[in-house]
Amino acid sequence: MNLIKPKKLTKGDTISIIATSGEINLEKILNAKKYFEQKGFNVVLGSNITKSNNGLAGNDNERLEDLHNAFLDKNINAILCARGGYGALRLVNKIDYSIIQNNPKILCGYSDITILNCMIYKKCNLVSFSGPMAQSDFADNIDTYTEENFFETLTNTSITLTPKKTVEETFSPVEGILFGGNLSTISSLCGIDFIPNEKFIFFTEDINEPAYKIDRYFTQLLNIEKFRKNLTAIVCGDFTGIDNPENLHNTLDELKKELNIPVVQNYPISHTPIKATIPVGGFAKLSTDKLVITNYIFEN
Repeated sequence: MNLIKPKKLTKGDTISIIATSGEINLEKILNAKKYFEQKGFNVVLGSNITKSNNGLAGNDNERLEDLHNAFLDKNINAILCARGGYGALRLVNKIDYSIIQNNPKILCGYSDITILNCMIYKKCNLVSFSGPMAQSDFADNIDTYTEENFFETLTNTSITLTPKKTVEETFSPVEGILFGGNLSTISSLCGIDFIPNEKFIFFTEDINEPAYKIDRYFTQLLNIEKFRKNLTAIVCGDFTGIDNPENLHNTLDELKKELNIPVVQNYPISHTPIKATIPVGGFAKLSTDKLVITNYIFEN
Protein backbone atom coordinates (compact mmCIF):
# COMPACT_ATOMS: atom_id res chain seq x y z
CA MET A 1 0.00 0.00 0.00
CA ASN A 2 1.30 3.42 -0.97
CA LEU A 3 0.36 5.63 1.95
CA ILE A 4 -0.25 9.25 0.97
CA LYS A 5 0.87 11.77 3.56
CA PRO A 6 -0.09 15.44 3.81
CA LYS A 7 2.36 18.21 4.53
CA LYS A 8 2.75 19.28 8.14
CA LEU A 9 1.08 22.39 9.49
CA THR A 10 3.31 25.44 9.80
CA LYS A 11 2.68 29.02 10.84
CA GLY A 12 1.58 31.14 7.93
CA ASP A 13 -0.39 28.26 6.39
CA THR A 14 -3.96 28.77 5.28
CA ILE A 15 -6.64 26.76 7.04
CA SER A 16 -10.07 26.29 5.49
CA ILE A 17 -13.00 25.76 7.84
CA ILE A 18 -15.81 23.87 6.12
CA ALA A 19 -19.09 22.33 7.27
CA THR A 20 -19.85 18.89 5.83
CA SER A 21 -22.47 17.95 8.42
CA GLY A 22 -24.76 19.95 10.72
CA GLU A 23 -25.52 23.65 10.39
CA ILE A 24 -23.10 25.91 12.21
CA ASN A 25 -23.13 28.65 14.83
CA LEU A 26 -21.49 31.51 12.93
CA GLU A 27 -20.40 33.38 16.05
CA LYS A 28 -18.47 30.35 17.26
CA ILE A 29 -16.92 29.77 13.84
CA LEU A 30 -15.75 33.39 13.74
CA ASN A 31 -14.28 32.96 17.23
CA ALA A 32 -12.35 29.92 15.99
CA LYS A 33 -11.21 31.86 12.94
CA LYS A 34 -9.90 34.62 15.18
CA TYR A 35 -8.13 32.06 17.40
CA PHE A 36 -6.16 30.56 14.51
CA GLU A 37 -5.36 33.97 13.07
CA GLN A 38 -3.89 34.97 16.43
CA LYS A 39 -1.80 31.77 16.27
CA GLY A 40 -0.30 32.95 13.00
CA PHE A 41 -2.45 31.20 10.41
CA ASN A 42 -4.58 32.50 7.59
CA VAL A 43 -8.18 31.29 7.74
CA VAL A 44 -10.82 31.08 5.03
CA LEU A 45 -14.38 29.85 5.40
CA GLY A 46 -16.14 27.55 2.97
CA SER A 47 -18.37 29.56 0.67
CA ASN A 48 -21.46 27.61 1.75
CA ILE A 49 -20.67 27.34 5.46
CA THR A 50 -23.57 29.56 6.57
CA LYS A 51 -26.18 27.68 4.52
CA SER A 52 -28.95 25.72 6.24
CA ASN A 53 -31.03 22.89 4.87
CA ASN A 54 -33.11 20.67 7.13
CA GLY A 55 -30.61 20.97 9.97
CA LEU A 56 -27.59 20.46 7.71
CA ALA A 57 -25.07 23.08 6.61
CA GLY A 58 -26.62 23.43 3.18
CA ASN A 59 -27.80 20.77 0.79
CA ASP A 60 -25.60 17.85 -0.23
CA ASN A 61 -24.24 19.61 -3.32
CA GLU A 62 -23.31 22.72 -1.34
CA ARG A 63 -21.52 20.80 1.39
CA LEU A 64 -19.79 18.63 -1.22
CA GLU A 65 -18.72 21.71 -3.17
CA ASP A 66 -16.95 23.14 -0.12
CA LEU A 67 -15.17 19.83 0.52
CA HIS A 68 -13.99 19.52 -3.10
CA ASN A 69 -12.97 23.18 -3.33
CA ALA A 70 -10.96 23.04 -0.11
CA PHE A 71 -8.87 20.19 -1.55
CA LEU A 72 -8.60 21.75 -5.01
CA ASP A 73 -7.48 25.19 -3.81
CA LYS A 74 -3.66 25.24 -3.95
CA ASN A 75 -3.58 28.11 -1.46
CA ILE A 76 -5.21 26.00 1.26
CA ASN A 77 -2.87 23.89 3.36
CA ALA A 78 -5.23 22.29 5.88
CA ILE A 79 -8.94 21.67 6.32
CA LEU A 80 -10.64 21.92 9.71
CA CYS A 81 -14.21 20.71 9.93
CA ALA A 82 -16.65 23.04 11.63
CA ARG A 83 -18.70 20.49 13.57
CA GLY A 84 -20.25 17.03 13.49
CA GLY A 85 -23.88 16.07 13.89
CA TYR A 86 -25.08 14.35 10.74
CA GLY A 87 -24.65 14.71 7.01
CA ALA A 88 -21.31 13.23 5.95
CA LEU A 89 -22.86 9.84 5.21
CA ARG A 90 -24.99 11.50 2.53
CA LEU A 91 -21.81 12.53 0.71
CA VAL A 92 -19.71 9.34 0.59
CA ASN A 93 -21.02 8.07 -2.75
CA LYS A 94 -20.89 11.58 -4.28
CA ILE A 95 -17.32 12.52 -3.35
CA ASP A 96 -14.79 12.63 -6.18
CA TYR A 97 -12.01 10.83 -4.34
CA SER A 98 -9.54 11.51 -7.14
CA ILE A 99 -9.66 15.20 -6.15
CA ILE A 100 -8.63 14.30 -2.61
CA GLN A 101 -6.02 11.76 -3.69
CA ASN A 102 -4.39 14.19 -6.11
CA ASN A 103 -4.41 17.12 -3.68
CA PRO A 104 -3.40 15.64 -0.31
CA LYS A 105 -3.61 17.91 2.71
CA ILE A 106 -4.56 17.76 6.37
CA LEU A 107 -8.23 17.17 7.16
CA CYS A 108 -9.29 17.08 10.81
CA GLY A 109 -12.55 16.35 12.60
CA TYR A 110 -14.32 13.80 14.79
CA SER A 111 -17.86 12.56 15.47
CA ASP A 112 -19.72 12.60 12.13
CA ILE A 113 -16.43 13.41 10.38
CA THR A 114 -15.41 9.83 11.21
CA ILE A 115 -17.24 9.02 7.95
CA LEU A 116 -14.79 11.15 5.96
CA ASN A 117 -11.74 9.93 7.89
CA CYS A 118 -12.55 6.29 7.20
CA MET A 119 -13.58 6.68 3.58
CA ILE A 120 -10.68 8.96 2.65
CA TYR A 121 -8.24 6.41 4.02
CA LYS A 122 -10.02 3.53 2.28
CA LYS A 123 -10.43 5.25 -1.09
CA CYS A 124 -7.31 7.43 -1.21
CA ASN A 125 -4.77 5.89 1.21
CA LEU A 126 -4.47 9.41 2.62
CA VAL A 127 -3.79 9.99 6.30
CA SER A 128 -6.41 12.26 7.84
CA PHE A 129 -6.96 13.18 11.46
CA SER A 130 -9.56 12.37 14.05
CA GLY A 131 -9.41 15.40 16.28
CA PRO A 132 -10.91 18.70 17.45
CA MET A 133 -13.13 20.94 15.33
CA ALA A 134 -13.67 24.65 14.96
CA GLN A 135 -17.06 25.11 16.62
CA SER A 136 -16.80 22.60 19.43
CA ASP A 137 -13.15 22.98 20.43
CA PHE A 138 -11.58 26.23 19.21
CA ALA A 139 -14.37 28.77 19.67
CA ASP A 140 -14.11 29.31 23.43
CA ASN A 141 -12.88 27.64 26.63
CA ILE A 142 -10.16 25.79 24.72
CA ASP A 143 -8.83 22.80 26.63
CA THR A 144 -5.05 22.94 27.11
CA TYR A 145 -4.46 19.24 26.41
CA THR A 146 -6.58 19.33 23.27
CA GLU A 147 -4.83 22.43 21.99
CA GLU A 148 -1.30 21.18 22.70
CA ASN A 149 -1.91 17.70 21.31
CA PHE A 150 -3.50 19.11 18.15
CA PHE A 151 -0.44 21.16 17.27
CA GLU A 152 1.96 18.44 18.44
CA THR A 153 0.31 15.87 16.17
CA LEU A 154 0.09 18.12 13.13
CA THR A 155 3.70 19.30 13.34
CA ASN A 156 5.64 16.16 14.35
CA THR A 157 6.41 12.73 12.94
CA SER A 158 5.57 10.70 16.03
CA ILE A 159 3.47 11.05 19.18
CA THR A 160 2.76 8.96 22.25
CA LEU A 161 -0.68 8.70 23.86
CA THR A 162 -1.12 7.39 27.38
CA PRO A 163 -4.32 6.34 29.16
CA LYS A 164 -5.84 8.66 31.75
CA LYS A 165 -5.73 5.90 34.38
CA THR A 166 -3.11 3.34 35.32
CA VAL A 167 -3.49 0.08 33.42
CA GLU A 168 -3.59 -2.95 35.70
CA GLU A 169 -3.35 -5.76 33.15
CA THR A 170 -0.30 -6.36 30.97
CA PHE A 171 -0.09 -7.78 27.45
CA SER A 172 2.41 -8.26 24.66
CA PRO A 173 2.69 -5.29 22.28
CA VAL A 174 0.62 -5.33 19.09
CA GLU A 175 0.78 -3.10 16.05
CA GLY A 176 -1.13 -1.97 13.00
CA ILE A 177 -2.46 1.15 11.35
CA LEU A 178 -4.85 3.27 13.37
CA PHE A 179 -8.43 3.17 12.19
CA GLY A 180 -11.65 4.23 13.86
CA GLY A 181 -13.46 7.11 15.48
CA ASN A 182 -17.03 7.46 16.68
CA LEU A 183 -18.49 3.97 17.08
CA SER A 184 -22.10 4.56 16.05
CA THR A 185 -20.96 6.60 13.05
CA ILE A 186 -18.61 3.86 11.85
CA SER A 187 -21.41 1.32 12.20
CA SER A 188 -23.47 3.39 9.77
CA LEU A 189 -20.89 2.54 7.11
CA CYS A 190 -21.79 -1.15 7.20
CA GLY A 191 -22.82 -2.14 3.71
CA ILE A 192 -20.07 0.02 2.17
CA ASP A 193 -16.52 -1.15 1.46
CA PHE A 194 -14.77 0.79 4.23
CA ILE A 195 -12.57 -1.69 6.11
CA PRO A 196 -8.76 -1.46 5.73
CA ASN A 197 -7.00 -4.24 3.86
CA GLU A 198 -4.18 -4.35 6.41
CA LYS A 199 -4.00 -5.10 10.12
CA PHE A 200 -5.39 -2.28 12.22
CA ILE A 201 -5.79 -1.04 15.78
CA PHE A 202 -9.38 0.11 16.20
CA PHE A 203 -9.82 3.23 18.32
CA THR A 204 -13.30 4.33 19.30
CA GLU A 205 -15.61 6.36 21.55
CA ASP A 206 -19.22 7.49 21.73
CA ILE A 207 -21.69 9.77 23.47
CA ASN A 208 -25.19 9.27 24.91
CA GLU A 209 -25.49 5.71 23.63
CA PRO A 210 -26.97 3.04 25.95
CA ALA A 211 -24.79 0.05 26.77
CA TYR A 212 -26.84 -2.38 24.71
CA LYS A 213 -26.32 -0.23 21.60
CA ILE A 214 -22.58 -0.16 22.20
CA ASP A 215 -22.73 -3.96 22.27
CA ARG A 216 -24.80 -3.90 19.07
CA TYR A 217 -22.32 -1.66 17.22
CA PHE A 218 -19.36 -3.84 18.14
CA THR A 219 -21.29 -6.97 17.20
CA GLN A 220 -22.34 -5.47 13.87
CA LEU A 221 -18.73 -4.67 12.99
CA LEU A 222 -17.33 -7.96 14.22
CA ASN A 223 -19.89 -9.89 12.20
CA ILE A 224 -17.92 -8.68 9.16
CA GLU A 225 -15.23 -11.30 8.59
CA LYS A 226 -12.69 -8.81 7.21
CA PHE A 227 -13.07 -6.50 10.20
CA ARG A 228 -12.55 -9.35 12.65
CA LYS A 229 -9.63 -10.82 10.67
CA ASN A 230 -7.65 -7.57 10.42
CA LEU A 231 -8.33 -6.31 13.96
CA THR A 232 -5.30 -6.44 16.30
CA ALA A 233 -6.54 -4.40 19.28
CA ILE A 234 -9.32 -2.12 20.50
CA VAL A 235 -8.45 1.23 22.10
CA CYS A 236 -11.41 2.82 23.86
CA GLY A 237 -11.85 6.43 24.79
CA ASP A 238 -14.81 7.83 26.68
CA PHE A 239 -18.36 6.57 26.33
CA THR A 240 -19.94 9.60 27.95
CA GLY A 241 -23.56 9.64 29.03
CA ILE A 242 -23.81 5.85 29.04
CA ASP A 243 -26.70 4.43 31.04
CA ASN A 244 -24.98 1.35 32.46
CA PRO A 245 -21.18 1.51 32.84
CA GLU A 246 -21.09 -2.00 34.33
CA ASN A 247 -22.70 -3.47 31.22
CA LEU A 248 -20.20 -1.63 29.03
CA HIS A 249 -17.36 -3.04 31.12
CA ASN A 250 -18.78 -6.53 30.69
CA THR A 251 -19.11 -6.06 26.92
CA LEU A 252 -15.49 -4.98 26.58
CA ASP A 253 -14.32 -7.82 28.82
CA GLU A 254 -16.22 -10.32 26.68
CA LEU A 255 -14.64 -8.89 23.53
CA LYS A 256 -11.17 -9.25 25.00
CA LYS A 257 -11.74 -12.90 25.86
CA GLU A 258 -13.56 -13.82 22.66
CA LEU A 259 -11.10 -12.13 20.29
CA ASN A 260 -7.98 -12.79 22.36
CA ILE A 261 -6.65 -9.30 21.65
CA PRO A 262 -5.90 -6.31 23.88
CA VAL A 263 -8.94 -4.19 24.71
CA VAL A 264 -7.82 -1.09 26.58
CA GLN A 265 -9.78 1.82 27.99
CA ASN A 266 -9.45 5.38 29.29
CA TYR A 267 -7.58 6.94 26.38
CA PRO A 268 -8.19 10.67 25.69
CA ILE A 269 -10.50 10.02 22.75
CA SER A 270 -13.90 11.54 23.29
CA HIS A 271 -16.71 14.00 22.74
CA THR A 272 -15.56 15.81 25.88
CA PRO A 273 -13.37 18.94 25.71
CA ILE A 274 -10.32 16.71 26.32
CA LYS A 275 -9.41 14.91 23.11
CA ALA A 276 -6.33 13.73 21.28
CA THR A 277 -5.66 14.24 17.58
CA ILE A 278 -5.09 10.83 15.99
CA PRO A 279 -3.88 10.07 12.45
CA VAL A 280 -6.28 7.68 10.73
CA GLY A 281 -3.94 5.47 8.73
CA GLY A 282 -0.91 6.21 10.88
CA PHE A 283 1.16 3.24 12.05
CA ALA A 284 1.05 2.51 15.77
CA LYS A 285 2.31 0.09 18.38
CA LEU A 286 0.17 -0.54 21.45
CA SER A 287 1.76 -1.70 24.68
CA THR A 288 0.35 -1.95 28.17
CA ASP A 289 0.73 1.70 29.13
CA LYS A 290 0.96 3.64 25.87
CA LEU A 291 0.12 3.96 22.22
CA VAL A 292 3.12 5.03 20.16
CA ILE A 293 2.23 6.44 16.75
CA THR A 294 5.10 6.74 14.29
CA ASN A 295 5.89 7.22 10.63
CA TYR A 296 2.51 8.70 9.74
CA ILE A 297 3.29 12.20 8.65
CA PHE A 298 4.50 14.17 6.82
CA GLU A 299 5.63 14.69 3.26
CA ASN A 300 8.79 16.80 3.19
